[in-house]
Amino acid sequence: IVSTYQAVSGTGKAAVKELEKEAKDFLENRDTKPEIYPHQIAFNLFPQVGNLSKEYPGYYAEEVKFIRETRKILGEQDLAISATCVRVPVFNAHSEAITVEFEEKMSPEDAKQMLRNSPGIKVIDEPEKFLYPTPFDVSGKDEVFVGRIRKNPLFPNSLDLWVVGDNIRKGAALNAIQIAESLIKDSKN
Repeated sequence: IVSTYQAVSGTGKAAVKELEKEAKDFLENRDTKPEIYPHQIAFNLFPQVGNLSKEYPGYYAEEVKFIRETRKILGEQDLAISATCVRVPVFNAHSEAITVEFEEKMSPEDAKQMLRNSPGIKVIDEPEKFLYPTPFDVSGKDEVFVGRIRKNPLFPNSLDLWVVGDNIRKGAALNAIQIAESLIKDSKN
């Protein structure tokens, strides 16, 4: 299960400029009219990235793309996966809340060690010190950052993760897939 929180830069430069303009208009108490998105994006968010899918009722295009890419890259066409993609008022860097279910139990400590040993992944996971990845902190960096690694209380063989990466350097789907590949590969060894 994954929920993505996608920055406006994923839509392009015009969307970044629209967020800047809407934020300024809002702070100066002026009305604003969205042109790129169906709703004002400044100080708002909405669960829509792309158009509604005809093939998957109720899903938007980005969610369908995410599911397909994940299955293709992992070579698991029957992989059970659900995605919700949310557009957020952040200029750059996509974030993801991911629940990963394994065949066998995996501790958060084992997952952290596996991820630390994976190229291109950096673990920042000290929530008691308010240390976890944020879009602001990872913008302009090549690595995918992972934090908030913890047991899921509902599913015994599951972990919850928070993943953030610069979407200009790496796409949202690739971030999640890179993390999943790392954990799956290492859990089978």
